[in-house]
Amino acid sequence: MSKFGRSWLLFKSSVFIVLKHKKLLIFPALTLVCTGLILLFFLTPIALQKTGYSYSQLAHWKAVGQTVFVEGSTPGEQGGRSELHLKPLGMIYSAAIYLLSMFLATFFNVAFYHEILNALKGQPVSIRAGLRFACAKWKPIVMWALFAGLVGLVIRTLEEKLSFVGQWIVGLIGLAWSVAAVFVIPAIITEERTVNPLTLLKLSAITLKRTWGESLIGYVGLQFGSMLVLLGSLGMFAGAVAVSFWLNNFWILAAAGFVWLTGVFAFAYVMSVASQVYRCALFVYASEGTIPEPYNLELLQLAWKVKKS
Repeated sequence: MSKFGRSWLLFKSSVFIVLKHKKLLIFPALTLVCTGLILLFFLTPIALQKTGYSYSQLAHWKAVGQTVFVEGSTPGEQGGRSELHLKPLGMIYSAAIYLLSMFLATFFNVAFYHEILNALKGQPVSIRAGLRFACAKWKPIVMWALFAGLVGLVIRTLEEKLSFVGQWIVGLIGLAWSVAAVFVIPAIITEERTVNPLTLLKLSAITLKRTWGESLIGYVGLQFGSMLVLLGSLGMFAGAVAVSFWLNNFWILAAAGFVWLTGVFAFAYVMSVASQVYRCALFVYASEGTIPEPYNLELLQLAWKVKKS
């Protein structure tokens, strides 16, 4: 099988799972909505505090900003430059929002991946069952959210404090951290003996080591299939533009543009879910040696040659 055929099969297999189990599309939206509610919960009291000005006045929002930020100076060649720094209250709010967002993302991803694994086993997908499973896994979820959140804060702080070379080194460390943690969520789901985040990270890294090249090939294949679809849609949009100019009708162009943009956003959303399906399928094959449907043995042998330890 050619690389083109393998990439296209991989693309179709991953999208097939998403379209067969459409409830999988709800989980990322739930994460986004809950994260937005958390932001509103924390930011609304600050935004609506009494400052003596109307909410429609710029002075009100300047006063609100002064409760969170303080203006400071940074030494420079010309006497320094002014910068905004978080006050203690702003630091507390930022840390709380960040850690809660990490928890919510981990929680909903555990529910999401649990149902993807069910879909790969041919079982029905249930939003309620996924959320119930995530609630039962609250201990490893909390431990991982705290651990990953602290690591992220340390990396971000170092990047802000260090020079260019230091930032480059810390950036590489952050990239290695992100890559090593790619299979942590499936590890949380399948691991029953520990809640230790370091152990979960180790399991993720071991699984990644077995499938390092294959993971990259698979994601390239998915992107290649996506590119083909997007190029096809772009060709259709170009045809609509040509017809619009030929008939001198602006409404054809406006309607075609709206439909094309809506389709692109919807397709990108589906593909983001399909990439998570591929990640779970790769984890199942690497950790259990089983072939999740609709992937077949030929495709797995060509794309996912799991290294034997």
